Amino acid sequence: MKLNELRDNPGATKPRKRIGRGPGSGTGKTGGRGIKGQKSRSGVAIKGFEGGQMPLYQRLPKRGFNSRNRKSYAVVNLNILQKFIDAKKLDAKKAITEEALLEAGVVRRILDGVRILAKGEITSKVNLEVTGASKAAIEAVEKAGGKLTVKSTAAAAE
Repeated sequence: MKLNELRDNPGATKPRKRIGRGPGSGTGKTGGRGIKGQKSRSGVAIKGFEGGQMPLYQRLPKRGFNSRNRKSYAVVNLNILQKFIDAKKLDAKKAITEEALLEAGVVRRILDGVRILAKGEITSKVNLEVTGASKAAIEAVEKAGGKLTVKSTAAAAE
């Protein structure tokens, strides 16, 4: 056997259908597209069109990449915290809890907890007990001589 003698099995490949090559071919004139109408023209793709019925992709609800059980925290920045301490609405000598922040009006509602972020500066020595905090916020509070305690997630769920 030589390379020029290699052949595929008989019937393994079909010849290409030559559309629009006269009446004898069986696919002449309209070329298997029927008569008139949008789909007989060139450049038509009606993907997802269901004849006027609301398409499936529009009937289903939008979900995207939003986690269905994500936590939503009330966010407090350090400069806001300092402002409330300076205005004597928060007592820096006592432990500042989420309930104390709510009573002082720092947050409207606690949601899944309070998270402290490091925007601004804090100069008061405070003892904070919250659900979450950024690393920079923890460093800033400790630098000011205070202490920031983050509750464990098991305790927050109770």
